[in-house]
Amino acid sequence: MKKITIVSPCYNEEENVRACYEAVKRLFDTELTGYQREHIFSDNCSEDRTQEILREIALVDIDVKVILNARNFGPFRSLFNGLRYATGDAIVVFMPVDLQDPPELIPEFVKHWENGIEVVAGARVNRNETRLLRTCRWLFYRIVNGLSDFEIPPDVGEFQLIDRKVWQAVMSYEDHYPYIRGIIASCGFRRLIIPYTWRTRQRGLSKNNIPRLVDQALNGIFSFTNAPMRFCTFAGFALATVCLIFAVFSLMSYLLMPHIAPRGTTTIIFSIFFLSGVQLLFIGILGEYVTSTHSQVRHGPLVIERERLNVPEDIHSRLK
Repeated sequence: MKKITIVSPCYNEEENVRACYEAVKRLFDTELTGYQREHIFSDNCSEDRTQEILREIALVDIDVKVILNARNFGPFRSLFNGLRYATGDAIVVFMPVDLQDPPELIPEFVKHWENGIEVVAGARVNRNETRLLRTCRWLFYRIVNGLSDFEIPPDVGEFQLIDRKVWQAVMSYEDHYPYIRGIIASCGFRRLIIPYTWRTRQRGLSKNNIPRLVDQALNGIFSFTNAPMRFCTFAGFALATVCLIFAVFSLMSYLLMPHIAPRGTTTIIFSIFFLSGVQLLFIGILGEYVTSTHSQVRHGPLVIERERLNVPEDIHSRLK
């Protein structure tokens, strides 16, 4: 019997975690009865009753594995660490416990996978959220795809089903801050995109605030392209050329037509502030790459785990 692994990261989701477990279990009791279930919950050091509920679930259902982090390591690190424990023939990379990505699509994902598609990805073509957020996300996906050296499908998140061989390729990445949808796209393989509507959260509050979303967006941009640094190079060359032309023009005007030559502190102040702003922008972009490289070369642990439930010791030993 083939096994389907489903990974659900969570943080302070006491109102949703049991509903997610039951929704997935219901699928395997009805439409996916011919498959073995493996549901991995990766908890990011929740401070409410989430861990207590996960312990109750794991106690009565051996098909549920629970990873409890020692602290909050962020959603991408926690999700990627949970993926490391997957043993299924196919893996649903991300099944949110708030069920905004519909679990009802998983049987369709499995059907396409059985027909030879190695990556079945859901695309959030419709979003039940504010127009501002929809516009920002639309711009982000297009910018990342336009800058990347390979195609990252617009509106596709981590809600994807991947074949075991794709999982092995994804796990070969040693990334301190993994941008998982980008890693999957960079691996290639046969891919099919299924459009769906991203639902409104029914219970609890989202943990993705504006600073966290900006951080994730910058990680997506800087992880798979050197386009920002290349832009700095070309922009710097262009500004240097403009400044040289202006300097020559000012000198010639002063020598030939002193009465119309640009002069005064206003021009100097404007030039200094403009060029200083450009320099700070470029230094910031460079700093993003330096910080990312610094975190990578230190080779610290992706996640520190406090406890594991229903995880065989041989699986944990294999990951060391």
